[in-house]
Amino acid sequence: MELWDAYDKDFKKIDSLTLTRGEKIPDGVYHLVCDIIVRHTDGEYLLMQRDSRKHFGGMWEATAGGSALRGETPFECAKRELFEETGILSDNLKEVGRVVSDEHRSIYVEFLCETNCEKNSVKLQEGETSDFKWVSRDKLVNMKKSQLVTQRMQCFVEELKKQLTGISIVFFAFI
Repeated sequence: MELWDAYDKDFKKIDSLTLTRGEKIPDGVYHLVCDIIVRHTDGEYLLMQRDSRKHFGGMWEATAGGSALRGETPFECAKRELFEETGILSDNLKEVGRVVSDEHRSIYVEFLCETNCEKNSVKLQEGETSDFKWVSRDKLVNMKKSQLVTQRMQCFVEELKKQLTGISIVFFAFI
């Protein structure tokens, strides 16, 4: 059984409430999810392919990530999820944005990990990922929407495209 801390919309912990994965989250209550985008020091981004048995199986994700366990800070969650899903152990994580999703009753804390790891050292997580690849920024921004898993990732790619045209914008955008 996976337990989560409960938060209000302003990211304040609700100490009197613990959430359980798979159970309905009450209205006005949120759980913490961390996403980590991995950029190599050479400028390429890490993409992970979702296991075929998962929702959106076979599609690519530009993040590692998942729900924070009870008691975890966003940084601790991001570091754990990054290692579990990629084998990359790093303290070089920079928070780049927060998104509140009423639909998913989640607060997404977005991180950027810059790494100089050996590119072939990425490890797959059984039941979660089936492949990985490193791609250039240009390749990432030109991926078809049908290839990227989430709307947040599609928004991230749109933001990268805008950055390429010199428009100064927020790192993450969300609908």
